[in-house]
This record gives sequence, structure tokens and C-alpha cells, in this order.
Amino acid sequence: MDSRQSAPKLLAIIELGGYPNFTPLYRRLGFDTEVVSSQRKAQSALKRRLPDLIVAEYNFQSDFRDRTSNLETLMARLQRHPEVRVIAIYQPEHRHKLESLLARFPLFATLSLPVSESQMEAVLQRALGESAA
Repeated sequence: MDSRQSAPKLLAIIELGGYPNFTPLYRRLGFDTEVVSSQRKAQSALKRRLPDLIVAEYNFQSDFRDRTSNLETLMARLQRHPEVRVIAIYQPEHRHKLESLLARFPLFATLSLPVSESQMEAVLQRALGESAA
């Protein structure tokens, strides 16, 4: 049996960055990891395979007509898949805008920038623990 089949799947969506590359951490914790650089590529990745966990940035954008951030489309699609956990990384000054997203869509965790590897690892370990339960 291929060990990658039983490994939990993680989709990392890195659009702007500004935090460490956590891919080595994801892999060290046993995640079968795919990294994409846009929400459009994330939508494509979701058509190919459904991850257990998604790590994405919350990017508030006031110029969007019908939404406030890059995550609305992703979260709307995931409503059909409540088992997929989403961790959002956000800029502290946008916390109040993130709250409106949280009122509509459940996120597993939110991490404020700057994010340390130990903070990310703690959230990932919690996600792994809950999926094993």
C-alpha cells in the first residue's frame, strides 16, 4: 500500500506570503502536501482531490464587488464538504473584516501574522488529533 494514500492531504494556498514556507513542517508532520499560488489554482486542485486540511491567507480586498476577501469563493465551495478544515492566516489590522467571514463560514483556526512555525505546528497537531478521534 502506498503510504501517501493514507497520509492526510493538505492544500496550501500561498498568494501573498509574508510568512515562512511551512511546506517542510507539513511534510514532517506526515501531510501529503500540495502548494498553489492562487484561489483559481486552488479551485482546480479541489476538483482533482479533496484535502483534509487547507492553509490559506485571508486577504481583505475592499474593491471586490460581491465579497470582501479571497476566501469567500473557497469557503462557499467547501460548504458541501464540512469535514475539510481550514486554517486562515490574516493580517491583524483585518481581524474585524475576518470576523464577518467567520460569522458565515466555520474556520478550524485563525493565525495572526507574524506566524511562527511553533504556532502553525500546534494548530496542525490539533487538527491531526481531532481527525484521529
